Amino acid sequence: MTRIAAVIVSYNSAEVLKDCLSSLPRDLAGVVVADNASRDESVRVAEAAGCRIVQLGRNAGYAAAINAAVATLDLGAVDAVLVLNPDCRLAPGSLPVLARALDRPGCGIAVPKLVNSDGSLQPSLRRAPTVTRALAQAVLGGTLAGRSSRLGELVTDPAAYERPCPAAWATGAAMLVATPLVRAAGPWEESFLLYSEETEYALRAADLGWSLWYEPEAVFEHIGGESDTSPMLAALIAVNRVRLFRDRNGPVRGAAYFAAVLLGEAVRALRGQRTARAALVALVRPARRLRKLPGG
Repeated sequence: MTRIAAVIVSYNSAEVLKDCLSSLPRDLAGVVVADNASRDESVRVAEAAGCRIVQLGRNAGYAAAINAAVATLDLGAVDAVLVLNPDCRLAPGSLPVLARALDRPGCGIAVPKLVNSDGSLQPSLRRAPTVTRALAQAVLGGTLAGRSSRLGELVTDPAAYERPCPAAWATGAAMLVATPLVRAAGPWEESFLLYSEETEYALRAADLGWSLWYEPEAVFEHIGGESDTSPMLAALIAVNRVRLFRDRNGPVRGAAYFAAVLLGEAVRALRGQRTARAALVALVRPARRLRKLPGG
């Protein structure tokens, strides 16, 4: 039987955290809630559920909270760590199914099928970022480009989510990470604050020889969606995408990727998308100001 500890990051998450905790199996090896200085009742909700609490004292970001929570675990007593957003709910029986995916040789990360509150599919799988894919998304749009393995980073074909498969990376809302990978990869990259930290972690795991596996029989509801309406978060996504690609691929290819992402945000902004305008502004501001953005 796989021994699993859950790590949940909270930030003003009281409204969703209770349901998240209630959906967890009762036989977990531990549940740690890392709180990024919530101003609501998040900590009290976690305390009432009997969770271990780690208070960071500030909004230190998703990766920093994960690292702080994992640091409290006895990794010798667990086989895997479930990294979870507080706005996720596990369908009954999903976690054991997800855990079995880690039995695959070389599998370090297992991710579930994510669905919206109405039960509809929430696309969560990604292909490795490339200049070609960024350019295709800029010209064709993410949904259309995502139907082609060559052209899209986000996997958008619903049929692809009906069968188990490997992926380069996946949405970080729910990830089951094998303890040997936790040890080998070390801490999550905290400088991103929010967004791209899961990309960096999954790609770094692949660099170390570990694979990520998608298991559709494990179903998690994920409310999410704030980045679609928040200009600040949309800007952060764009900036961190470019930064991560540049860090991994160097300045020349990084500049080409930047140009492709910039084109995509410009096209979306011309279509009247408010979040794209915010991303465009964040991308074109002088480098010295860009570095002041969270995660930049």
